[in-house]
Amino acid sequence: MVVLTIITISLTVDRPMEHASANPSLASVLCQSVRAGRHLSLTNCKQREQAIESMATALRGAFHDILEANTLDLEASRELGISDLLLEWLKLTPERLQRYIDLLHRLGELSSTNGNTDLGPQTSDRQRYSQVKPLGTVAFIYEALPELGAIAAGMSIKTGNSIILRGGTEAQHTNRAIEIALRTGLEQAEFPQNAVQLIDPDPSLLYELLTHTQQVNLAICYGRPSLIHQVTQQATVSILPGAIGNCYLYWGANGDMELVRHAICDSHVGEPDAVNAIEKVLIHTDRGSTSLTMLWKSLKDKGFQLRGDRELVANYGEYLQLAQDGEWHHPYLRKIIAFKSVKGVDEAIATIDRFSSGHADCIVTDSYLETQQFVAGINSACVYINASPRFYRHQRGSDRIWLGMSNYHGSQRGAIGLSALMTTQQVTMG
Repeated sequence: MVVLTIITISLTVDRPMEHASANPSLASVLCQSVRAGRHLSLTNCKQREQAIESMATALRGAFHDILEANTLDLEASRELGISDLLLEWLKLTPERLQRYIDLLHRLGELSSTNGNTDLGPQTSDRQRYSQVKPLGTVAFIYEALPELGAIAAGMSIKTGNSIILRGGTEAQHTNRAIEIALRTGLEQAEFPQNAVQLIDPDPSLLYELLTHTQQVNLAICYGRPSLIHQVTQQATVSILPGAIGNCYLYWGANGDMELVRHAICDSHVGEPDAVNAIEKVLIHTDRGSTSLTMLWKSLKDKGFQLRGDRELVANYGEYLQLAQDGEWHHPYLRKIIAFKSVKGVDEAIATIDRFSSGHADCIVTDSYLETQQFVAGINSACVYINASPRFYRHQRGSDRIWLGMSNYHGSQRGAIGLSALMTTQQVTMG
């Protein structure tokens, strides 16, 4: 599905590019993005806010054009036999499109970290401080989910970066309509239109984009595991992979059944991509059969398909189908839950660290000791204790907007926000 890739380009654009592109069109896009990024780095927060507001207004003006383009993409994708999952991600309803236009408006209103300084230690003859700066140029690589291109573009402009969008073939008409609207908004705000550019979904172009190490500093990829794998295998630039699904929940011996049911159901509500959906549940062997059957009946009534390991299927075959060994590694990205029995929190931790996608896992327990063991042992980016891991791009009352969730084992883990598009420069004054 969707993948995001961020590119950062050096601001010293007067020298020739050190990695010449074999594709003239991509070389032109890169050069234009560098120049646009240089221009954006000299703008202030107020100017960027006005540019994002103009982009959102232009999207609203192109509302019907975008929906018509989306209809073309849906018709072509159905004829090509595109999976139901991608069709669900691809389909823009008027309500969904308006929600993301509103989100872009909200993004423009957020406070910016650009230019903030942090004074460092001072000696007798020098002073050190650090300042937050944009990366340069961002490339967003994604599947379907065309509205995410607009949010990624808004986040890039907000932080002073230009962006290159690379969506999938299935959404090419919708992506192009959105790009035209975004560029129109930039022009009306007297910003360089090339701060937002869309490239063709050509595999060779993607490979080139991911190997321009002198111009591209970060790649954010967002989509199904197949896309994430492709990007991580091809990229020589730094990447920030987004993860979806295959989140685990450990249900301790004393955990509340109703809380487990709520966490599972609520985590699948995200639209259209339930990023933190719980798809695997580890059950303490001391759990009684009554609570198990009550949970499974409730989930079945809500349309979930249920699977289990051999031990559970042997005892509760009327509720569960057998989960194959390979399923524990991979997300279903559908309303399917697989259950597995474990002897305690230590086995749960080992199982999660082995099989989970590693971006969001949770525990439901009344034991403080189990909670502490779980948090200390789990290697996931985000851990939820007796709470739903449901993902919000913008939760009501929050002052932050998130593009996705990353399981990257580096400084940028968890929710992908504005800080992911920024870097820190250290300055020493004599």
